[in-house]
Amino acid sequence: MAKKIAYIIIFLISTLSFSQKSIAEVLKKYNTESIPYITVKDASKQLNAVILDAREFSEYKTSRLKNAIYVGYDDFNLKKTIKKLNNKQQPVIVYCSIGVRSEDIAEKLKKAGYTSIYNLYGGIFEWKNNNLPVYNSEEKETDSIHTFNKEWSKWLKKGIKIYD
Repeated sequence: MAKKIAYIIIFLISTLSFSQKSIAEVLKKYNTESIPYITVKDASKQLNAVILDAREFSEYKTSRLKNAIYVGYDDFNLKKTIKKLNNKQQPVIVYCSIGVRSEDIAEKLKKAGYTSIYNLYGGIFEWKNNNLPVYNSEEKETDSIHTFNKEWSKWLKKGIKIYD
């Protein structure tokens, strides 16, 4: 009986520790906020910013922000990315699903001397949740959003959830 109770307690603790109630709570848990956030509203007005997609290639193929440049996360290459950027002062917005992986990539760019780096608050999920357009690999508007996995998909409130 004691063993059964211990399992129940462990299950409840693990369930509660993974059940953040909002994107804000998830970002607070995983991010250091070393990179300033930019809201989707402000990012959508940044016409001169370079947009970098810090998700995996399967996510990028399914859905992306217009003119986003794929830089990846697991296979991120700083030297290749720097070649795609004009100068260290230009505005750069990095995004992922909700803003966790993008902070890591943005930190690498900051260490390389880039001074105007922003992390898209809420990532592509918040972008789509605010009815802003998302594009597929053919640069056509799509409602399909790659959500990384089933657990993270709960943060996408609008669109069609796609995950491997």
